[in-house]
Amino acid sequence: MDRRDFFRTSINTGDEATATTLPAPPPPPTNRDVRLQSGVQLYGGAWGKNELIHLLKRTMFGARKADVDFFSGQSMSAVVDALLTVPGNTSTVPVKVYTPNAQTTPANDPDLALAQGQPWVTVHTNDGSVNSGRRAAFKAWWVGQMVNQERNIQEKMVLFWHNHFATETVDISYGIGCYQHNVLLRKYALGNFKEMVKAITLDPAMLRYLNGEKNLKNAPDENYARELQELFTLGKGPDSKYTEEDVKQAARVLTGFRIKYADVTSYFDANQHDTGNKTFSSFYNNKIITGKTGANGAQELDELLDMIFAQPEVAKHIVRKLYRWFVYYDIDTQVEADVITPLANLFRQSNYEIKPVMAALLKSEHFFDPLNQGCQIKSPADLVIGAVREFNVQFPVATDFANNYTMWSWLQTNTTNQQQNIGDPPDVSGWKAYYQEPQFYEIWINSDTLPKRNQFTDTMIINGYTRNGQTIRFDAIAFAKTLPNPGDPNTLIDDSLLYLYRIPLSVASKTQIKKDILLSGQSDDHYWTDAWSFYMANPNDNMAMTTVRNRLRSLYQYFMNLAEYQLA
Repeated sequence: MDRRDFFRTSINTGDEATATTLPAPPPPPTNRDVRLQSGVQLYGGAWGKNELIHLLKRTMFGARKADVDFFSGQSMSAVVDALLTVPGNTSTVPVKVYTPNAQTTPANDPDLALAQGQPWVTVHTNDGSVNSGRRAAFKAWWVGQMVNQERNIQEKMVLFWHNHFATETVDISYGIGCYQHNVLLRKYALGNFKEMVKAITLDPAMLRYLNGEKNLKNAPDENYARELQELFTLGKGPDSKYTEEDVKQAARVLTGFRIKYADVTSYFDANQHDTGNKTFSSFYNNKIITGKTGANGAQELDELLDMIFAQPEVAKHIVRKLYRWFVYYDIDTQVEADVITPLANLFRQSNYEIKPVMAALLKSEHFFDPLNQGCQIKSPADLVIGAVREFNVQFPVATDFANNYTMWSWLQTNTTNQQQNIGDPPDVSGWKAYYQEPQFYEIWINSDTLPKRNQFTDTMIINGYTRNGQTIRFDAIAFAKTLPNPGDPNTLIDDSLLYLYRIPLSVASKTQIKKDILLSGQSDDHYWTDAWSFYMANPNDNMAMTTVRNRLRSLYQYFMNLAEYQLA
């Protein structure tokens, strides 16, 4: 199936006038069978707003006009370098927005003494209801980090690694463990991948999620040893030829790592470590990891990782996953040769540093190839968070933590309803849109999720979401005011689509949209120009404001209900 074919049906917005009179946009050219010849050489083509917006939409959630303006005038390399400059952690932490049940919470639980709005990430509790509240608060906080992201790639990278090292908060159970795992992803987001894998292996959240803490010398558990090779490092590529016996031997190496639940940290229990020699297959050159006793047993992990990372397929597997996240899902033989292989070589030469690979990818001819623009279907996070950011939605003041968390949680509920539960992917493989052949991204769109996507944007552009007297919404007038010449209906449409769309609408479609919505069925542009000018001259005139607001709402609602809006 062509990646855009399933968008061809027209979508009824509920506005009978526009739904029946607007023609369907002409189908864009089919590029599925065109082989890309571009590679990872430095991009030297056109560098304007189109290319900048493409870069921002792929590396951040949405391309806000303020961000486009900030980077305009800078070179492509300078912008990529800025996007790849990240703090590695975050200055904010989740706070208490839940109410523990005193009937089930022990009287001596320190969480009871914690005031609303105070951080809980260092206050330990075993209470199930409290940890349930903390998990919800953590997920809301995470969405808040995405909404309020700085001008860099960090939030996209954190979500990428969350999908790669998939865990589920409901299985981790402990709110502190969920948060600490997220901090780990932030720390290594653009750091050293090999060091990241070791940290993930010892992370209490992963030890709990994949039964690492239950992997004992007399009762080996192969769960993490399997996923370490199959998902996290080597993958399932054609040259990943580790054996079932390799999984068993790796599990023996990993025995003895436990969780100290008093403070949700990990430790090594030498008494539960298998001290025998571990012999691996010819795929690993018949490597023997000599068993070690006492505290030295923990050192076997380093030998295991050295053995795994000596395999070229590790670099290829990770580069393929980065490619599918940031570029496109289809990796044919040409892309494998011209993009994946040279980037994988760079990855290995860089001692598995992530940042050089991302810099080479984002600065490449291939990344900016026209066929790689507008070819992704937005993930629910891209749709929801991206729209909120592009319309510059105003949230309560930062000190109003209760309402902010409620609204961030509502956004998270919307991504969940659209089948991307941030914090709880469906399983250890992550979301199917990034690995399930042949559909990949197309999995995001079905008869259940598309109406929910439209419902979200409809709600936000019409009424917004209100809680405790506070409302978040897409302010259509405020958005139009940021554009250079909103009084001209033609430039208003063009400039709006510059930020909202990644593939163009035909001139005929835009002309019809202008006539039916902005001109209320008339033919002369001055019907909109006069309405806008009168409102700007009389901002307190309620009727003038209503006229402009309603036309703009209808315009943006229609744009967001068209198939093209689903593409990034």
